[in-house]
Amino acid sequence: MSLFRDDGIVLRTQKLGEADRIITILTRGHGRVRAVARGVRRTKSKFGARLEPFSHVDVQFFARGSELVGRGLPLCTQSETIAPYGGGIVADYPRYTAGTAMLETAERFTDHEGEPAVQQYLLLVGALRTLANGEHAPHLVLDAFLLRSLAVNGYAPTFSDCAKCGMPGPNRFFSVASGGSVCVDCRVAGSVVPSPQTLELLGALLTGDWETADACESRHVREGSGLVSAYLHWHLERGLRSLRYVEK
Repeated sequence: MSLFRDDGIVLRTQKLGEADRIITILTRGHGRVRAVARGVRRTKSKFGARLEPFSHVDVQFFARGSELVGRGLPLCTQSETIAPYGGGIVADYPRYTAGTAMLETAERFTDHEGEPAVQQYLLLVGALRTLANGEHAPHLVLDAFLLRSLAVNGYAPTFSDCAKCGMPGPNRFFSVASGGSVCVDCRVAGSVVPSPQTLELLGALLTGDWETADACESRHVREGSGLVSAYLHWHLERGLRSLRYVEK
């Protein structure tokens, strides 16, 4: 029997029995972890409110054996709040829907429990902080998070040079299957022709150029969100349920 301590973001919760919950947390050191939190649904629970989605917490786990993720679910025995991002997110519908899509994306990109995913974890913490503080439009924060999540997982799109032959951009065509922008010689069936401003916006979101992103017109933002969604769905092989509720 071993004790483990880590910090993480609560991705989701599930009811278990009459008073318990199964908590899914993306942790810094152990990747995605599912743990049982006993008694947290009781009104007298000391730390139940800390284990809600969007919460950034310092948690202690109790596991049987020398590994945190093993045959059975570990117990979450203590929890301390690092940052209550949920307070700045759940009361605002656009922020809430964008944040929910972020949590689902982070869970989908961490398929194997117990495997560290530090870059994905840091991306999620930064995105939720930005979202909770209202620094940028929620849909822009979401698209930036989705693009960077794709990049750290090996699926970075290109929005300038040709994804197939490397021809310097800007290039007119965009192909989800090919990996982004493609030149006229490399275009394939299904390629689209987005506006140059849309590709500039997506490049800005990927690199963190918020001055360019914040100044972009809404029509280019909508077009860019459609490309991001299509690209994400292609690589995840099935869509995110929460994306349909995001306001554009």
